[in-house]
Amino acid sequence: MLARGSGPKQRIRHVSWITCWLALCAVEALPTCPFSCTCDGRSLEVDCSGLGLTAVPPDVPAATRTLLLLNNKLSVLPVWAFANLSSLQRLDLSNNFLDHLPGSVFEDLANLTELQLRNNSIRTLDRDLLQHSPRLRHLDLSINGLAQLPPGLFNGLRILRSLSLRSNRLQSLDRLTFEPLASLQLLQVGDNPWECDCNLREFKHWMEWFSYRGGRLDQLACTLPKELRGKDMRMVPMEMFSYCSRLEDESNSAGLDAPGAPCTKASPEPAKPKPGAEPEPEPSTACPQKQRYRPVSVRRAIGTVIIAGVVCGIVCIMMVVAAAYGCIYASLMAKYHRELKKRQPLMGDPEGEREDQKQISSVA
Repeated sequence: MLARGSGPKQRIRHVSWITCWLALCAVEALPTCPFSCTCDGRSLEVDCSGLGLTAVPPDVPAATRTLLLLNNKLSVLPVWAFANLSSLQRLDLSNNFLDHLPGSVFEDLANLTELQLRNNSIRTLDRDLLQHSPRLRHLDLSINGLAQLPPGLFNGLRILRSLSLRSNRLQSLDRLTFEPLASLQLLQVGDNPWECDCNLREFKHWMEWFSYRGGRLDQLACTLPKELRGKDMRMVPMEMFSYCSRLEDESNSAGLDAPGAPCTKASPEPAKPKPGAEPEPEPSTACPQKQRYRPVSVRRAIGTVIIAGVVCGIVCIMMVVAAAYGCIYASLMAKYHRELKKRQPLMGDPEGEREDQKQISSVA
């Protein structure tokens, strides 16, 4: 009887011990969640969005994979803001007041795949900002105050797939800045005050190559000059940039790159220094070799081939139609002449009628 009575108690004790053990395991697996934030132990997501935070919580768990800090009042990020978050894969800092990012703020985020910096006040970016995040796939820098991108910003981002630069203050871009983005599939550059001049010529070639290999690109509408305002940069013919080569040649011939005497083929005789004066360094008179710019446009070449094929096809069709028309006309004329010959004996002949009348009168 005692053994039977003690069975349920032992079961209850075992269940309580199991419950306590599971609770301890859960506490060890999911560290303390930052105050006022929401944490998900399964997806390892920490949501601190919309809390009016002015600083990044210092007690974010080290195993966090997704950290949401959007819709806050962050204006400054210290260098150690994301230290020890080596497992972080997604970071959202959208809709804050950030105006500057230290070059090493993302230094510990080697596994970062998505970075959202949308709708801030960022005006400049450090060249080494993204050098420690080679696994980055999605980057959103839209709705900021960026006027230019530093050379080498995207070096090492070989697997970046989407990049948004919409609604900034960009007027021109350097082609070399985008050369490392070998896996880029989506580029958004709309709503910027683009100046479609010689400074944007090389980037136009890169855009044509990017579109040719299957990349998606939104509209890059020109703001200046007035003749091209509102027109997509990709639709501007390369002939519009022919004056750029002339400007380069004139600048080279005029020696605008370096002050001094203009470039001449024959070096002038050096002036004799005055007695007691130190000799002045002779200006360089070597003429750099001029290389005229030869625009290469894959899309334009394909369009030319297509247009030439269409024109040739139209000419061939016109020749076939002309030949058919000639044959039909010749056959109709031949038929008309045959019928005309058949009708001639039936028509009235005055000389034949007179001879018939003579024969009839003689017989009579």
